[in-house]
Amino acid sequence: MAQSLNRLKESPSQTAGPYVHIGTTPNFIGIDSLYPQDLGLGACPAEAKGERIVITGQVFDGSGSPLRDALIEIWQADADGLYPGRGEHRGAADPNFPGWFRQPVDGATGIYRFETIKPGTVPYMDGRKMAPHITFWIVARGINIGLHTRMYFGDEQAANEADPLLGRVELKVRVPTLIAPRGEENGMPCYKFDIHLQGDKETIFLDI
Repeated sequence: MAQSLNRLKESPSQTAGPYVHIGTTPNFIGIDSLYPQDLGLGACPAEAKGERIVITGQVFDGSGSPLRDALIEIWQADADGLYPGRGEHRGAADPNFPGWFRQPVDGATGIYRFETIKPGTVPYMDGRKMAPHITFWIVARGINIGLHTRMYFGDEQAANEADPLLGRVELKVRVPTLIAPRGEENGMPCYKFDIHLQGDKETIFLDI
């Protein structure tokens, strides 16, 4: 018997608008009387183990113009592929690594920049391993619901080919929208990951 789906009505969506920065990064926009530091904006702790890397890029709209008011959060495992918190595969996670950062893009250029550590392979529910990756969440004016995507590492080709999620992408020509090539910035490994909201280069977004 089919379940009725009309018992609850969906709440109306609303774009982030200017409140996204007022509510989440007040110091960034000059409201510095509330908190000593914006939540999630701190640097990666020096005590965290693993290879230190830089992730940078921009968020582009359908016309190819960079968004200058986007807010980005990243979630990731530690260098051993373990997430902070409790539960299976989590008890031995690096206590010095938070696994979560938040940052508004630069108001003039739209560039974001995170300094973090490179995550390890992550245990999957069926025993396989997920390739090293970082989950991105993006909000900005014009986006009704926050967008989720993943960034995989261009120098992890073997792990990427065995990744359960990448293996489910039917249009293989779009897989590169999730892969960040490795470069260098001031002697540190640097991965450039641009996010395209629409158009021919549209990034793959995940329904999670």
